[in-house]
Amino acid sequence: MKANYIKAPDQVLQFKEREICIFNIEGKNIDQQVVNEFGEEWLKFNNFTDEAILAGANEYFDVLNENIVNKNTYALDVGCGTGRWTKFLSTKAGFIEAVDPSNAIFAANKLLARVENVRLTKASVETLPFEDETFDFAMSVGVLHHIPDTLKAMQDCVKKVKKGGYFYVYLYYNLDKRGGFFKWLFNISDLIRSGVSRLPARLKNFASDLLAIFLYMPLVLWVRFLRAIGLKRLANKMPLSAYYNKPFFVIRNDSLDRFGTRLEQRFSEEEIRQMMIQSGLGEIVISQGVPLYHAVGKKL
Repeated sequence: MKANYIKAPDQVLQFKEREICIFNIEGKNIDQQVVNEFGEEWLKFNNFTDEAILAGANEYFDVLNENIVNKNTYALDVGCGTGRWTKFLSTKAGFIEAVDPSNAIFAANKLLARVENVRLTKASVETLPFEDETFDFAMSVGVLHHIPDTLKAMQDCVKKVKKGGYFYVYLYYNLDKRGGFFKWLFNISDLIRSGVSRLPARLKNFASDLLAIFLYMPLVLWVRFLRAIGLKRLANKMPLSAYYNKPFFVIRNDSLDRFGTRLEQRFSEEEIRQMMIQSGLGEIVISQGVPLYHAVGKKL
C-alpha cells in the first residue's frame, strides 16, 4: 500500500527493526532549535505503555470513526514524535507513514519495533517526500502550534490528502472559553515558560521536573480528592483536571513540553475552524472534550 518517495533520501539508516530514510529538513517554516529540543525530549520520554497510549487515545480520537480510519486507510502522521499515536492507529489503519523532523524518529523506531504496517521517515512538513493527494487520512497531533506559520503548515499537510479524505489536528487552545482566573494562571505559567525554556538542557529538565512535583501534582491530587468524594463536577472545573487519571511519567513529560518549549502558539476554536477552512477542509468537527482543541475535517 505504501507509495514511493518522490525524491531520493539524503541518507538511509538501517536498524534491526527497519530502515529509516533521512530527508533534508531545512526550510522557511521551521525552528531548528525547537526541533532539536523536541528530539531530546522524546528520546528521554518514550516508554509509553499500551495502557497509557489507550487512555490518551480515547480522549484525542473521539472524533474519529471507521468511516474516517479503517483497514483500507493509507495514513500519514506528521510530527509523530515517539510514535505513540501511530501505534494506536496502526491497529485500525491499513498502513501509516510516520514522519518527524527530529531525532524522536529513533525513539519511534523503538516503540514501533513490532509494528509492521508503519514506515518511518525523517522529514519536515515542508519536505514531506510524498506526492500531493496521496493519503486517505493525515494527522498532526500537538505539533503545528510549534511551527512559525501554523496555517501554512496545516495547508502543507492537507495537500497530501486525497479529495474526500480526512485531516485530523490537535492544537493548543487559548483559553477562549475559560474565565479570568484561568487566564491569569496561564499568564503566570507563560512567564515561567519564557524563563525555563531558555535554560540549558539539564537545568531545563530539572526545572520542569520540579514544576511537575510542586505545581502539577498538588493540583492533580486535589482534583483526585474532589472526584473521590463525589464532587466530579467541581473537580472538572479545576486547573489541570485533565490529569486526574494520568501517571506521573506523563505529567513529567507534559511539564517539560509546557515549560521547556520556546515556540508555542495558541488558538481559539473559531481560529482553528477558519484555518481548517482555509486549508480546504469542510464537514469540520471540533471536539469539546479534553484536550482542547482536537478536530477533524474532510478535504473538499
